[in-house]
Amino acid sequence: MRSYSLAYLTTNTLTPPQAICLAQQLGCSFTGLRLLPNAPGAPHQWLIGQPEVLRETLAAQRDTGVGVFDLEIIRIAAGFDLRTYLPLLEAGAALKAKAVLVAGDDPDNARLSENYARLCQAMAPLGMTADLEFMPWTCVPDVQSALRIVNAAGCPANAGILVDALHVARSNTTLDDIRAIPRQLLHYAQICDAPTSAQIGRPFTQEEMIHTARCERLLPGEGDIDLQALFSALPQDLPISVEIPHQLRLAQAGQTEWARQALASSRALIERCDAQLPA
Repeated sequence: MRSYSLAYLTTNTLTPPQAICLAQQLGCSFTGLRLLPNAPGAPHQWLIGQPEVLRETLAAQRDTGVGVFDLEIIRIAAGFDLRTYLPLLEAGAALKAKAVLVAGDDPDNARLSENYARLCQAMAPLGMTADLEFMPWTCVPDVQSALRIVNAAGCPANAGILVDALHVARSNTTLDDIRAIPRQLLHYAQICDAPTSAQIGRPFTQEEMIHTARCERLLPGEGDIDLQALFSALPQDLPISVEIPHQLRLAQAGQTEWARQALASSRALIERCDAQLPA
């Protein structure tokens, strides 16, 4: 039985307690929270350093049974200081989060691997995995790059690689690369749809890739990503994070309706995919 999580970017107008309650309303087992911005001054959810919000979020979890799957975001750049992220890890431990999303921004692969290993070590006692997400505009642009970093870090027991359908489609990542990821490194995958470079007849610029990722993804079935092939290449029991931001359509439909559409279309695609896999 698949489990689903509503990612932060799908429910980014909500506070953490509201996101948990919406997940329960829509029949979703988990939600994802962004408690640190992905760039200086960027939007995120306020909880760190706010005990009342933490209490309200824990109460929402108890009342609904909805868990927190992943927290965002840790960016490992050249000046990475683990101490900066300890409040996020403490919040994750309190919320019993399963994973923390990690981005690699350091062009020095050896230093990036060393800091990733240190992060995994710090997170291990807290019961969370450190899931390195490859993104084509970062220093970890594809699956092979992510595997090199994880392996160079010594492949800690709580290491992970996060597969996002959008980044698979827009990076030098093949289905064989996806199949080659060791099962123990896969903890969840993100689903969405989007146009492909083949569809528009040219490569995407970095600005276009970032804009789509953060502001204008499509519902599964609306774009040209071969989602069925991708999710057939991933383990059939892998939890699915529904990450489908679309600023205009969210504003038009409202937060609850947009999240409902995102979850429904994702479930439908995954169920079709699973039905065609051998038992």
